[in-house]
Amino acid sequence: MIERGKFITLEGGEGVGKSTNLAFLQARLLDAGIDVRVTREPGGTPLGEAIRSLLLNEGPTAPSALAEVLLVFAARAQHIQEVIEPALAAGRWVLCDRFTDATYAYQGFARGLSQSAIATLESLVQGSLQPDLTVLLDLPPSIGLKRASQRAELDRFEVEDEAFFNRVREGYLTRSLENPERWLVINAGQDLEGVQRALAQGFSSWMASHGS
Repeated sequence: MIERGKFITLEGGEGVGKSTNLAFLQARLLDAGIDVRVTREPGGTPLGEAIRSLLLNEGPTAPSALAEVLLVFAARAQHIQEVIEPALAAGRWVLCDRFTDATYAYQGFARGLSQSAIATLESLVQGSLQPDLTVLLDLPPSIGLKRASQRAELDRFEVEDEAFFNRVREGYLTRSLENPERWLVINAGQDLEGVQRALAQGFSSWMASHGS
């Protein structure tokens, strides 16, 4: 019988260094001989990537907060069915750039949508599926937005004001306190070497405690 893979998600606001540290985690898993599938949300499938474009790109009409969260979960439903569950069932580990905690942070805390409404959609779309580990790269938005502003072009979320991202950060930290055994919170305000040293130590401890 094939042992089910682990599901690891990476979360954080803008400019925290998710892409760099996702690659770092992927390399550590590969070095440990673990077969890993790297993916992202919204996205991960052709349908999900099309929805991602609708969500991130400026258009003539921005989706309402409710339309936004429904689009996010539509992409997630396809992602789970087409990518995440098949990989986990085959014994592969899945490393995902954002998942449902981002929905609670961005659409819940920052946009003001009901947490219970998001929880209802979560239950409908995911069933019992939850990450085994969520890594949060935590950084004050004042710093993260300065980093993000150096990119060539900002998406529809990245142009939001600092107050929006303070609420996003509050959402993430609140979620991490509600279920601390699932979360590894990393201070992303350190230099990259410090971030990755803390990430490596925390991740190694988690793997050891889970028999991996």
